[in-house]
Amino acid sequence: MDADTPHQGVKIARRMTMCDFSLQSTLSRPAKVGDKLTTHNFGTGTRGFSAEENPGMAVCLLPGTELAFSEEVATGTFSLLWSKEPIFRHKTAIFRQINKNMPRMHHDALEFLDGKAVLLTSLCEGQEATVLQLPAQPTTATEVEEQKRVEYIG
Repeated sequence: MDADTPHQGVKIARRMTMCDFSLQSTLSRPAKVGDKLTTHNFGTGTRGFSAEENPGMAVCLLPGTELAFSEEVATGTFSLLWSKEPIFRHKTAIFRQINKNMPRMHHDALEFLDGKAVLLTSLCEGQEATVLQLPAQPTTATEVEEQKRVEYIG
């Protein structure tokens, strides 16, 4: 829960949405510096990061979170067989949300040093990453907007 909001003299608790809309019904928690994460198929139509201590728990990242992967980031390609292909040649990435103005789409993505981005749901399952740094608290309107999560439910 985030801040309570007064409404006609009554405090109403608002739920903080952090994960992709397709993980809204999945047990989740916010990321912390040092977290060991694994890409995981949650069976909801998306992949995301799971907690080391509980593979069924989604770990939700804020835009701007920095990650280090144990190996080069790989996405799946589908031909006759599903294959793991390290096409990005990077072991570090920054979590972003893309296409924020488009509802009913995946928005969670990783951006690499060369500026290329890939949807988190496109990553192969079982890749390990460590949270290096959470985003700094925003100090300008632009920074607030960059860290704002998409809240489309679909």
